[in-house]
Amino acid sequence: MDHRFDGPRYTVGIEEELMIVDSSSLDLVNAIESILGEDPPSGQIQPELLESVLEIATAPCATVAAAGDELASLRALAHDRARAKGLEIGSSGTHPFARWEDQRVVSDDRYRGLIRSLGFVARQELVFGMHVHVGMADPEEAIYVANALREHVPLLIALSANSPLWRGQPTGLMSSRVPIFRAFPRVGLPPYFAGWEDFVRRVETMSDSGLIEDYTYLWYDVRPHPRLGTVEIRAMDSQTRVEHTVALSALVLSLVKLLTEQFQRDPEQAEPPWEILDENRWLAARHGLEAELLDHVSKRRVGVRELTATLLDRLAPHARELGCSEQLHGVNDLLQSGNGALRQQMVYEANHDLRELMAEIVATTNG
Repeated sequence: MDHRFDGPRYTVGIEEELMIVDSSSLDLVNAIESILGEDPPSGQIQPELLESVLEIATAPCATVAAAGDELASLRALAHDRARAKGLEIGSSGTHPFARWEDQRVVSDDRYRGLIRSLGFVARQELVFGMHVHVGMADPEEAIYVANALREHVPLLIALSANSPLWRGQPTGLMSSRVPIFRAFPRVGLPPYFAGWEDFVRRVETMSDSGLIEDYTYLWYDVRPHPRLGTVEIRAMDSQTRVEHTVALSALVLSLVKLLTEQFQRDPEQAEPPWEILDENRWLAARHGLEAELLDHVSKRRVGVRELTATLLDRLAPHARELGCSEQLHGVNDLLQSGNGALRQQMVYEANHDLRELMAEIVATTNG
């Protein structure tokens, strides 16, 4: 398998899946082709599986600050194009009251193929995530980091949780997106890979047999992306506030640097119990910032806020070296003022008005 794990190391790219909504009713609208128009903006605004979804993607950037500036510009561009068609853009892990039955699949062979192979499971995937790509400089390093990031996936889910409602109802979860997307095959926590050759062998077994077309059909929470030369973190809900997207990206980048230096010191790697990581993943989606996750070493349950504070202390010197201390500090706003899920709950509980909530999401997305 060809790869581009040859640097530069620690570049960062951010992708966000956003909602296209009617400016009056705030319902989702099947309008991606209308927004793209005859002159799509250089691939930075792209379609996704459903016509009511658009994706924005930054170029690989040298710093988190640069990626954040580009992301804000892309949100503004998407917003302007939507406004020109009487539409709005919103960002959240789910639309609070939309129904998947009303959404159309885009005219694209890949996505129509997904419907053919997955049926209802693909059609009901009306969820919105953010992905962070970090550049790597060695294939073995990339596999090590992807393996090590699995242990941190629950914390990332808890911090980013931003989907407490679905189909017009509170779900009792902070991230409803996590169990909805889990219906897909090849999602959630990836398996442990023993190294680059093990990854290649296992992926090629699946692709050569026709089970999947290529490794991009592995939709795990974290995966090596050989074509781009990155490790991609896919576990998090889309964030309503762009500064939260940037803060979480700084957290991911600093964490990757910590783990890369761990690999450089000692490439041997322990494999944590999968069942504990998976249970922590569930607890994070269910309880968000209030979750207590199990430390498989101490056998002690520790709150997300305490775990985050400890991790931020460990990451501080790495963030300084990467020039993203200011952006990483934004994680404290999630802890102190609440993540997206808690903010949505506060708005909804005031009047139980779903359109008021959606109006708040749209206003904050474009604020």
